[in-house]
Amino acid sequence: MITLFADPAVFALAAGLLGLLVGSFLNVVIHRLPIMMERDWAGQCAELKGEAAPVFEPLSLVRPRSRCPHCGHPIGALENIPVVSWLFLRGRCKACAAPISPRYPLIEAVSGLLFALSAWHFGFTAAGLGALVLIAALLALTAIDFDTQLLPDDITLPLLWIGLALNAFNVYTDLKSAVFGAMAGYLSLWGVYWLFKIFTGKEGMGYGDFKLLAALGAWLGWQMLPLTILLSSFVGAVVGIAMMVFARHGRNVPIPFGPYLAAAGIIALVWGKPLTRAYLGA
Repeated sequence: MITLFADPAVFALAAGLLGLLVGSFLNVVIHRLPIMMERDWAGQCAELKGEAAPVFEPLSLVRPRSRCPHCGHPIGALENIPVVSWLFLRGRCKACAAPISPRYPLIEAVSGLLFALSAWHFGFTAAGLGALVLIAALLALTAIDFDTQLLPDDITLPLLWIGLALNAFNVYTDLKSAVFGAMAGYLSLWGVYWLFKIFTGKEGMGYGDFKLLAALGAWLGWQMLPLTILLSSFVGAVVGIAMMVFARHGRNVPIPFGPYLAAAGIIALVWGKPLTRAYLGA
């Protein structure tokens, strides 16, 4: 099996198929994790007030079985094939014909494509396998931040520690660079946050953004942070201006920064070193 995966094309194909399946699970994470967090917060608030905790239907990332939010129809195995089932059902529930968001196959397709790209780039190596974990986490964080403007600690903090653990074996960079990357990633955005708040009286970003950049610094090292911040700021500015011009998105309506950090992190993961060398003329 290992010899088979040594062929870059075979590994890329296998990773792409795995990415489709992972994307299907990520859709569950994206939908359920914020709900689980809100229920946990509600229970904590009730406890602080000395009240009885609210009672909810049991919910986890694996139970209950996926079902249509409109009619409660349980999603069968043949209705849950990544991308294919959505196309076959024409984007509608089999039972009630309610529309199914095109974001579900989109997440699955993007996951599959990014998994294949990463596998082709890194090959069947520790860096290649680790990259799949990073990409999956960044995809989930991107969609959750778009929906809720939250970057859950349940994803960002384990991501940070996984990056440090991998770089203890010099998978992407040396451990010293990873540790300084985590520190610099957090403190750089923390500093921007406080400067912005002091001069404007407003909060420009959330603490989840600090933790996400710290995690990216732990994976890629401090050397990749300037490129990551530059790319995320550029993409964020372009998208923000486009939303204001074409979607009449008001200036005072907050735009999540996490998705742009995540996109920049993926670019830096795959092309960071050649981009940096090209910029420096090395």
